Amino acid sequence: EYNTVDATLWYFEATRAYVEKTGDYEFVRENLYEKLANVVLWHLQGTRYNIHVDTDGLLYAGEPGAQLTWMDAKIGDLVVTPRTGKPVEIQALWYNALKIMADFAERFEDFEDQTRYEAMAETARYSFNQVFWNEEAECLFDVVVNGQRDASVRPNQIFAVSLPHTMVDEARARKIVEKVERELLTPVGLRSLSPQDEQYCPIYIGSPFDRDSAYHQGTVWAWLIGPFVDAYRKVFPDREDRVEETLAGFKTHLSEAGLGQISEIFDADAPHNPRGCVAQAWSVAEVLRASRKR
Repeated sequence: EYNTVDATLWYFEATRAYVEKTGDYEFVRENLYEKLANVVLWHLQGTRYNIHVDTDGLLYAGEPGAQLTWMDAKIGDLVVTPRTGKPVEIQALWYNALKIMADFAERFEDFEDQTRYEAMAETARYSFNQVFWNEEAECLFDVVVNGQRDASVRPNQIFAVSLPHTMVDEARARKIVEKVERELLTPVGLRSLSPQDEQYCPIYIGSPFDRDSAYHQGTVWAWLIGPFVDAYRKVFPDREDRVEETLAGFKTHLSEAGLGQISEIFDADAPHNPRGCVAQAWSVAEVLRASRKR
């Protein structure tokens, strides 16, 4: 099923990362730039699943029965965490994509489109800071829709700091990282929901219904350690020892489930037993990426 809003936006970041390592801008110019511009256009025009840019410059996505973000657990017709509206990480990815396109446009001397992308990005940045900052909790709301703000403390907000182009200032970025560290960080990744939330599920076990109900309601995801480390290094550049401490738990885990591998998920409560797939590609990839010293 093509039921995703985030995967398309991740492709912009993948392209940026590719040229950062290779310098092969000619490949992007000849093969990708026009297609990426077309992707932006379709987000403006609107596409399936009600994915479209709203009047405030932020990205709206979702319709009944659809689960479009990475938190995509579905039990029959029940979407466990639908997140319809404006999810926080989608706004972070959208802004990052616009800034990437502005950079490409400048390099390719497409100055008219550069101006357009920069203006779109600035509109999104302004709106985001107006509606997503939770002053009481000193972190970001998870989803905003029709004036309602979901104050669930989830790891999705970390992407507003971790991505190369960010909409939040240094002070807010630090508070976001500290909030995530305090309530979501474990030795094997980030919880998908704060233990202080009444919907929190500490153990991933039982029937398929029970397990899917817990999948994004507390269960720890190993792959999220990557964006957490990225964000942590941004706001605390002199604390590499803390980064190494954060990653140390995975060394023990390498002999726990799939030997030499990293599991998909873990229980939200200690001792954080490994669950799900015993060798998950994005778990392995993000731990490897985060382990590289800057």
